[in-house]
Amino acid sequence: MFLPELKSEFDEDICILIKLDNYSYNFICECGDASLLTVKDCQDTEAIFISHTHIDHFVNFDFVLRHQIGIRRRVVICGPKGITRQVQSKIKGYQWNLIEEDAITYEIREIVTEGHIQRSEIKPPIWDVIPIEDSSEDVLYCNKRFHVEYTILDHKTPSVAYLFKENDTIKINIGKSEFKGGSWVRELKMAFETKDNQCKINIEGKTFEAQDLYHLLEVKKGDTLGVIMDHAANESNHQKIATLFQNCNKAFIECFYKSEDKEFANVNFHSYSTASAEIMKKCGVKEAIPVHFSRKYKQEEIKELIEEFNVGLS
Repeated sequence: MFLPELKSEFDEDICILIKLDNYSYNFICECGDASLLTVKDCQDTEAIFISHTHIDHFVNFDFVLRHQIGIRRRVVICGPKGITRQVQSKIKGYQWNLIEEDAITYEIREIVTEGHIQRSEIKPPIWDVIPIEDSSEDVLYCNKRFHVEYTILDHKTPSVAYLFKENDTIKINIGKSEFKGGSWVRELKMAFETKDNQCKINIEGKTFEAQDLYHLLEVKKGDTLGVIMDHAANESNHQKIATLFQNCNKAFIECFYKSEDKEFANVNFHSYSTASAEIMKKCGVKEAIPVHFSRKYKQEEIKELIEEFNVGLS
């Protein structure tokens, strides 16, 4: 299960920290200037996901970098076309004559186009970009617990929306059987996952075909979490969002403007309260959370914006 935390206040740049139950590391989405992001958050991060590199989404990468130097791990950075050069440029703006070579390695996965990802790594002290083979692979990010899908939205620049999808888990109801647990449980789960229906399962001296024992298994659907940042509230973007985030359990979506300011939204390729609510409702998102508000609004106006969003969901 995903456990997201907003690390930015209402009047700050956006930053979301994603944790996973019973998992040691966390994940950062957006590097806006967020006061609630801690040193430990940065040091425990396994991967960073950037929608685009406007200053309000990328300015705080320096803070993250400052506290990851010395962790001696590989950290993945995912982002839109150009992210490799931009990460390298930020890092090379500092002097590194005292750093150890194994202080950290950044693996950058640059989403050039839909389905085309270029992978490279940079590490101290020279920070040269070193291409990684199989750079055209279409899997953006995965580990043993979940994987990440994406779509590219239009914000007058590519802006990547991310969908975190936890793996389904298979559990067995021993109480429905006449047997005790044992190695056969693992074998049965493996057969189910690989669709090896005729696989022979030996239990306490008896032999069964795997498919005859499937009734003992229960599949728990994995959690889903969406992060949908800056995008124009137009039909093309909404179609992409509707395709990827259908029936998502929880999603954070930008609501930069109030509905009365939708003309500003159109000019600046942003979304606004009622448009964001409309697409979340169309997707059937179970819990939609409006975030990333224009700094032109005071606290009371942001509350009004959120109320507009909530009314639009109902």
